[in-house]
Amino acid sequence: MTKPFLLAAAAAAAAALALATGSAGAQQKAKSPQDLSRPGSAFGTAGSPGTWQGIVARTPRGHLIGNPDAETRLIEFISYTCPHCADFAARGEPPLDLVVLAPGKAALEVRPVIRNGLDLAVTLLAQCGDPAKFKERHQALMLSQAEWLGKARNAPQSQQAIWLRGDKAGRMNAVNALGLTAMLAQRGQSQAELDACVSDDAAAKALVDNGLADKDEFGVNSTPSFALNGKLLQDVHDWGTLYPVLSAKFAAAPAPAPAALAARTGTAGR
Repeated sequence: MTKPFLLAAAAAAAAALALATGSAGAQQKAKSPQDLSRPGSAFGTAGSPGTWQGIVARTPRGHLIGNPDAETRLIEFISYTCPHCADFAARGEPPLDLVVLAPGKAALEVRPVIRNGLDLAVTLLAQCGDPAKFKERHQALMLSQAEWLGKARNAPQSQQAIWLRGDKAGRMNAVNALGLTAMLAQRGQSQAELDACVSDDAAAKALVDNGLADKDEFGVNSTPSFALNGKLLQDVHDWGTLYPVLSAKFAAAPAPAPAALAARTGTAGR
């Protein structure tokens, strides 16, 4: 769990990202028991998975992924300079995509929490452009966090001070010095569009205001945090603690025993 405004907490990033979804491929091949920890399992869903995980829409405070009419709504409060958030992006988001979002069981809203000036600059990049491409930008920035945040931590103190100001010049300096706009441009996004997004003071203010609103509404004071159907989950700040909550909610109910079924339908003894 990472408290806001603690940029120096990046030491765990490399270890976190080492746990990235290298195991996901093996999990997807699993054919045994229905279980959220095995994304390839049926987990109570017959047939091929759906495609709801590819549906993304912008919301007033973030981006909604999945079936907008799903009865279950999960909110993920994240920071792009939070190593624990990078760990969740690597280990938690892939099984969520495949098992919960794809079949339309739930929708996931990703909402940013601004911790410092550098976080603000990176978040503006993540939010920049076509909502349908948000997941690609989000994953690219999260899964490369160990590299660019390591560079930030090793930069001269004078340069870090510029980045942490959070103003337009500081934001532009940060994303260019750390190679973040170049990384997204290589993925096909316009350099001009990226520069315009990072320079947008109104969008920057909105991000800060939205984070403060989430703090007031949900009591969010650390990242990552999660809210399920409008209620903040207490002491749930990683995939290891979120998994049992979702597993209990979505695991298929066991089939009734034959005797119990017969009694229920009135066919016993016939």
